[in-house]
Amino acid sequence: MGQPQGLSLNMNKGDIMREKKIEQYDVVIIGGGPAGLSAGIYAGRANLKTLIIEQNLVGGLAVNMNEIENYPGFPEGMTGKALMDLFYQQAKRFNVHFRFTDVRKVDIQGDVKKIWTFRDTYETRVVIIASGGKPKVTGAKNEDKYLGKGITFCSVCDAAVNTGKKVVVIGSEDMAVEESLFLAKFADKVILSVNVDSDKMNCSEELKDVALNNPKIEILWNTSVNHFEGNNQLEKVVLKNLKTNELIKVDCRSCFEFIGYIPNADLFKGMVDMTENGYIITNENMQTNIEGVYAIGDIRNKFLRQVVTCAGDGAIASIHAEKYLLRNKAFKNKRMKVEKPSITLIYNSIEEDQLKLLKIIEKMELKLKGRYFFYTIDIYKAKGFLAKSGIEKVPTVIVSKNEIEKKLSDHITEEKITRIAEKL
Repeated sequence: MGQPQGLSLNMNKGDIMREKKIEQYDVVIIGGGPAGLSAGIYAGRANLKTLIIEQNLVGGLAVNMNEIENYPGFPEGMTGKALMDLFYQQAKRFNVHFRFTDVRKVDIQGDVKKIWTFRDTYETRVVIIASGGKPKVTGAKNEDKYLGKGITFCSVCDAAVNTGKKVVVIGSEDMAVEESLFLAKFADKVILSVNVDSDKMNCSEELKDVALNNPKIEILWNTSVNHFEGNNQLEKVVLKNLKTNELIKVDCRSCFEFIGYIPNADLFKGMVDMTENGYIITNENMQTNIEGVYAIGDIRNKFLRQVVTCAGDGAIASIHAEKYLLRNKAFKNKRMKVEKPSITLIYNSIEEDQLKLLKIIEKMELKLKGRYFFYTIDIYKAKGFLAKSGIEKVPTVIVSKNEIEKKLSDHITEEKITRIAEKL
């Protein structure tokens, strides 16, 4: 019997491998949380062919939030799942494509980036990394039953709904203590479970003293979570004294776990710049150290990780990605393939003398409108452009028509540019 069409047998591994299909996109977003969805909305609305690859659920960790009360525009608040459903529907409205699979490998160097999943390969000129991360969990019995149903990882999100209630905080570092102090502004009682003695607590002494002197905060030393109890909602955290093995049942409304965070950045190690903890480093435009590669949301090294800041990251990345694509298209394609000459100024916007040249080009564009195409490329914003273009000096004006081009780098004037353009 013949082999099924489209399949090939790998005799070494003994399994059936499908031939990978190759698809091209303008933008591929890895991760479908609030940051990735926001980036998709902006890219799709800009008529960029956009793909979001998400391994699990659309919406990421935000889906597990019972109540989000600080996202603008929803005065009554809403669940994380409901909000993420709206993000998803809006992305679909702008023709964003979705693939629900995991990314196996990436090659993000060069103009064309490649992304491999189990079944297919995707080629793109822009990659937006929105792979997020995940909070560390205790691993205690029944924990998975109450994720999003009392167990939470965000005090800013859930502090208000715990007003006048009793809550438990798990953790021993600065973050756990800071969040306990924040929660104490809302909750009636905060039980902070710390798995070490007071003299071994891994936080600043100043923070510890403030917490010890807060009448709303009670610290239980040398304790860890044994298990969680409740019906459909968390009702009790059962702690275990690590010295005596005594079980301590704590009635509570919520349990906040602040024992660390794991960014999902393994795929990009050795490719993009990262912090020691594995967060991707970007500038304020969400650009990484690789041209055409952006990082947004919780994967990025930043101060605040919230749905609203993730959405902002996504918007910024897509706007700059669109400019990056337009700039490259204009420089690489249009200036060499038009019947009338094009004039391109390559300059550095932080150099005052070069800004004067920009004004000259703008004046020429108004004066000679219709006779030439005009382009400007700011290397301060387009870092890495010089290395790829082969241009050694800035400022440079390139006058081109079809396959002929002339470069002017010294004593640039309007008269010289015009004289060169008229000869082509």
